[in-house]
Amino acid sequence: MDNTAIIKDLRVQVSYKQILSIALPITLAILIPQINMLTNSIFLGKYDTEALGNAGITGVYYLIFAVAGNGLNNAMQSVFSRHAGSGDTGAFKIILSQGIRICLQLSLIGIAFTWIIAPFILKSVAAADAYPQEISFLRIRILGLPFLYLFQMGNAFLVASLNSRLLMIGFICEALLNILLDYVLIYGHFGFPEMGFNGAAVASVIAEAMGFLVVFLVLNKTGLQQKYGLLKTFVYDKVINKAIIKVSTPLVAQYVISVTTWLIFFFLIEARGNIMDKAISNVMRNVFGLAGVFVWAFASTSNVVVSNLMGQKREDKVMEAITKTMLLSIAFCLVMVILLNIFPELFFSLFGKDDAFVEAGIPVARVVSLGMLFMSMANIWLNGVTGTGKTKVNLMIEIVAIIFYLLHSFYFMKWHFVSLAMAWSNEVVYWSVILIMSFIFLKSGKWKTDKQLT
Repeated sequence: MDNTAIIKDLRVQVSYKQILSIALPITLAILIPQINMLTNSIFLGKYDTEALGNAGITGVYYLIFAVAGNGLNNAMQSVFSRHAGSGDTGAFKIILSQGIRICLQLSLIGIAFTWIIAPFILKSVAAADAYPQEISFLRIRILGLPFLYLFQMGNAFLVASLNSRLLMIGFICEALLNILLDYVLIYGHFGFPEMGFNGAAVASVIAEAMGFLVVFLVLNKTGLQQKYGLLKTFVYDKVINKAIIKVSTPLVAQYVISVTTWLIFFFLIEARGNIMDKAISNVMRNVFGLAGVFVWAFASTSNVVVSNLMGQKREDKVMEAITKTMLLSIAFCLVMVILLNIFPELFFSLFGKDDAFVEAGIPVARVVSLGMLFMSMANIWLNGVTGTGKTKVNLMIEIVAIIFYLLHSFYFMKWHFVSLAMAWSNEVVYWSVILIMSFIFLKSGKWKTDKQLT
């Protein structure tokens, strides 16, 4: 690797070509960890149905802390991109150093919470027979949080500096190691002990550490670290620190609330005592992750492009950029949805289950597919709001959507259960509300201000 490929002009243009040039590498980068989670579920599904079901609860729990980092990551992208658009690349080194300080503090809070407080909470809501396995897994899994957050910080810089193509290196290394260690540690191959469910946790922690090391090695070997003076000082900077916290706090709250609500939904499923429903729902979590990779990539691109345009003082191009990004998101998501609905048996067969499991899961997959199409539109507009810096509005939109989501979930899971497929239609409700509110806000033009970031 050398510095010959470093992007010199960091001002984005509103074109399908540039949107794709940013989004496609992010897509591959997001796809790889989703393949990791899918691989985990496949190995656990073949190992034990109970472990596959418990992986749904533990996976969503860890996802709460992962998306908190993602909220910080999106805020960092917004701050980076605004400075990139304005041509102030000298601030990159300070932004990254302050982001690293914040993410390490946040990760320590997550670890302490999981070890000290979470056991009391989970014991009161989790199934008695599942709790010991779930809490044992989480106490190991949470140790990967600092590595995950540092990995996200490096990736935020790569995306905002229009070097998203370099994301794949770290993700590929992480994915390959995770798959190998899953095979070795879950089943106990090559002389290693058979760790079962906990083996997946150990494998993921080690893989996340590898991802962190590789992404910072990439920064060094490509010349990006030297060009922008990165990682030379971590002295506290009040102005940049305040800017990051101001943008990130609503986003972190938004993401945590969103996934915590998803965890509540999984607890509602667990409370019904149906192991198959738990296992099917964990598979659906993987479906959302796998088929949604394009959506999340274009959503991240929407944030970057809008922030960059705001930095360029080209606010008149924002709506056009979001619309073009949304159309690409729908097109790519539609391909994934069509494949899932044409070959659902093939997908469910990956988890090594019988025909009854496949038959019960297909109606849920149909409903989840509809939810993903709404997500392919809503997420782009919501991240457009993020790009404007109005992250408090993001939080407000999230809270309203969550209220509708919870009302639907409790009604069809606890008060009037019809089917698991009907329960999963809460995703359609959730993303519809987000789409409508985000579109109305951006169309209003109330975001047209330069006061969010310094």
